Amino acid sequence: MSDPTEVSGSALREQVRVRYAQAAMAVQEGAGNTQLDIIDQCGTSSCCSGAADVEVENAFGAGLYGVDHQDELPAEALAASLGCGNPTAVADLHPGERVLDLGSGGGIDVLLSARRVGESGFAYGVDMTDEMLDLARANASKSGATNVEFLKGTIEDVPLPNGSVDVVISNCVINLSTDKPAVLAEMFRVLVSGGRIGISDVVAADDVTPAQRSERGSYVGCIAGALSRSEYLTGLAEAGFVDTNVEFTHEAAPGMHAAIIRATKPLRT
Repeated sequence: MSDPTEVSGSALREQVRVRYAQAAMAVQEGAGNTQLDIIDQCGTSSCCSGAADVEVENAFGAGLYGVDHQDELPAEALAASLGCGNPTAVADLHPGERVLDLGSGGGIDVLLSARRVGESGFAYGVDMTDEMLDLARANASKSGATNVEFLKGTIEDVPLPNGSVDVVISNCVINLSTDKPAVLAEMFRVLVSGGRIGISDVVAADDVTPAQRSERGSYVGCIAGALSRSEYLTGLAEAGFVDTNVEFTHEAAPGMHAAIIRATKPLRT
């Protein structure tokens, strides 16, 4: 008999893949960021927007990027943004650095990162959805970016070697993983000694139980699968990170917060 946990995880991953494939195709057909109202089984509109019958914060997606950022990007990259923050604004990127974006979608954060790190740096994006990868590569071509590469893969099994990047970013994606310890371990693995993460994600308050998270939003809507703040900090520490911090920015649903997560891989001594 198959393991029901594995079946559930596979089914959830497929729901996520289908959702983002639909979003990419909608953008290619001309949909704008505010039109990506792909309804999941719990009535969610856009990712990280909470569940039906719940009053939520509407500051998600392209609206979290300033006008100066928006002016730098193809319209299709902005339209495909379904995140809950702007990780490039908190990652403190420097010229020459190598950056990895987990769950890169239409490429908005990869393209912004590529500009920050300059010609001497490089920005990778990893995504499991063919349609999003096609959209991201088209956006990179439109923007003229040459220091970027979009790779097909999962965030639990990143197709890059050990110690290959200086910074890992991600925007409202880790909450969608069904194996978060694997994701945190992969971030640690691909970072160089002294490397860092700057992530935007949805995080639950510590008093919100897993059952309550499920009541407040669906898995593919970025709510049910969110870690609590203490779970995030514990998971990062267990993966080997130091200087960990989870900072709430705004509420996504009752007790569920968009948050900035920072941590560092220790320097080898």
